[in-house]
Amino acid sequence: MVVEITNPQEKQTIARNILEALTEWFGIEESREEYITGSADWTFLAAKEAEKYVGFLCLKETGKATVELAVMGVLKDHHRSGIGRQLVVRAKEVARSQGYEFMQVKTVKMGVYDDYDKTNHFYISCGFKELEVFPLLWDEWNPCQVYVLSLK
Repeated sequence: MVVEITNPQEKQTIARNILEALTEWFGIEESREEYITGSADWTFLAAKEAEKYVGFLCLKETGKATVELAVMGVLKDHHRSGIGRQLVVRAKEVARSQGYEFMQVKTVKMGVYDDYDKTNHFYISCGFKELEVFPLLWDEWNPCQVYVLSLK
């Protein structure tokens, strides 16, 4: 079940619990803390199974017509179970209802790291399209791939 969380402290607690369990993807403590702090102000969707939060997704406005899927995490033992897809489907519904026309997401460019290639394939399977690569947005070891999705 995917629910929207509105309490800022609850958002941060859920984000912390999940991101700290996913250090393969969120290993840089400073970046992880920025996501956790930011989550308090963003649209926050959480996936719950048997009274436990197993995944979450945050949306933040990046323009009048565009929202960014700013951070998403699903506990590793729940990967490939449909939870990520449920979160994205609900995020599309919420973004449309808030009047956005586009959703974007940033990740590491395809072909750089196997774990991120799985992430890229996931976003593509959800309907995102490659927009642009920014080779040095983060650093030379992590070229930033931007994907976009029309919400119309």
